Amino acid sequence: MTAVMDTDGLEHLEDAEVYQRLRAAQKAIGQDLLRDPVTLARGLDASFRMRPHLRVISEALVGLERGDYDRLMVFTPAQVGKSTTVAEWFPFWWLCLHGEDRVAVTSYSDDLAMRRGKAIRRYISEHGGEYDLALLAGSAAAQDYDTTQGGGVRSVSIGSGLTGFPVNLLVVDDPHKDRGEAESARLREQVHDWWSSAALKRLQPDRNAVVAIQTRWHPDDFSGRRLEEEGRMEEGGRWKVVHLPAIANPAKFGPDPLGREEGDPLPHPKIPTRQRKKLLAWWADVKKTSSVRDWHAMAQGDPQPSEGALVSRDLLRLIRDGSTAVEPQKIAVAIDPSGGGRDTAGVIGGFLGEDKRVWITHDRSAAMSSAEWSTAACRLAYETNAAIIYVEWNFGRDMAVLALETSWDKLQRDGEIPEGHLMPLIDPVRAKQGKLLRAEPVAQQMVQDKVRLRGAFADLENEWATWQPTDPDSPGRIDSSCILVYGLIPEANKGAIVHAPLPTAPTSGGREPSPAAGAYGRRIGR
Repeated sequence: MTAVMDTDGLEHLEDAEVYQRLRAAQKAIGQDLLRDPVTLARGLDASFRMRPHLRVISEALVGLERGDYDRLMVFTPAQVGKSTTVAEWFPFWWLCLHGEDRVAVTSYSDDLAMRRGKAIRRYISEHGGEYDLALLAGSAAAQDYDTTQGGGVRSVSIGSGLTGFPVNLLVVDDPHKDRGEAESARLREQVHDWWSSAALKRLQPDRNAVVAIQTRWHPDDFSGRRLEEEGRMEEGGRWKVVHLPAIANPAKFGPDPLGREEGDPLPHPKIPTRQRKKLLAWWADVKKTSSVRDWHAMAQGDPQPSEGALVSRDLLRLIRDGSTAVEPQKIAVAIDPSGGGRDTAGVIGGFLGEDKRVWITHDRSAAMSSAEWSTAACRLAYETNAAIIYVEWNFGRDMAVLALETSWDKLQRDGEIPEGHLMPLIDPVRAKQGKLLRAEPVAQQMVQDKVRLRGAFADLENEWATWQPTDPDSPGRIDSSCILVYGLIPEANKGAIVHAPLPTAPTSGGREPSPAAGAYGRRIGR
């Protein structure tokens, strides 16, 4: 008989008894890992990085399994661990608890759905034995496989493959491939039809949980339609929603699930949570390299209509004019200094022509420090021979003047601007405090063909065509172009324009209005 001593050296145990105790301890640890999906993932996968937002998501998934609700939506930016947690570890965790259940993982494509299915199958093969979970012999297809307890997993694209498959847990992972598909009314309806005619009909009466994760591309996308029809739990509806934007905005989205304050960053699996500056820099770079609409959709979970509240892309194309000869009467540079939680400083150049129009000629806006935007503005003023620099005066008056004077002096010392060249006059423009009230009068000037673009300005036009009145801040290009118009046409800033219709074409000044202009040809807010 072989005997061994325990670590305390207090007693001798036979091999069989030691083995049984080790197995019992191992079993206890395994059961402890089943507390929630991310605890299981962290315990079984050394590469899984726990972050606070994943804990919040995991707690919501536990509530779904517990029956606190039967419908759950999770919105986060891409690449923060959402899909791995919800579409891979969560189904495995569910089957560890309910081996007899049927799980369906669906996505916009078979390839993506099968990738999730393969991950779940791998977890079952490698770790399922600890939870009496095993694949049925001869059932190892990536798309459709069964467990020895009578359950199974099917991984298919939305619109196919659920016929004859009862579902206890449905995971909807990215129902729309991209913006193009989400903005197609026909393709959206196909997704909605699949939900009502196929998905709902496969759910079982004993357990019928649904969790959806997606990029919110469109107000009427899969999640948008479900919320419109069935509502949020906090409003008396059916769907529990976990919304974790890249940058917290409780004023717009309500209390943050992580308890973040306005402007706080979302954690990232590859950035330690305590490194706030690095997180802010990461999300700032994501924002800088995204269009306004993509930032809202992919990072903030806040889809925006294809047209903004102020001007249409058609109008912006119509006011492009790179060929008409016009004599400048007053050349100016307009600045909206970066601040107020926004990194982009607006620096726009233009002139008032002899035709009484404002012509926008340059856009030097970018994410810049005060030294950088003041230098960019001074360079542009010298390049265009501007007589005046208009500065948004509502915030940072003394700082703006000091920054511009310092930059002008430095550029002269460095030889970029001749010493004898006088600095343009710095003139304050007090724009309206409300962002919508600030921008609407300038939209009116565009409709009335009093503002033209000296060519195409992709970033500036995109901001004008996509900005929404509900956005917490207006992009720097919009604000600085408003400052330019207010400086060169002061009467544009006289009165508030409320509830402006969407302009579609200029209405005067040498161009015939488009037939599509319709009622928009009249004065806004008349």
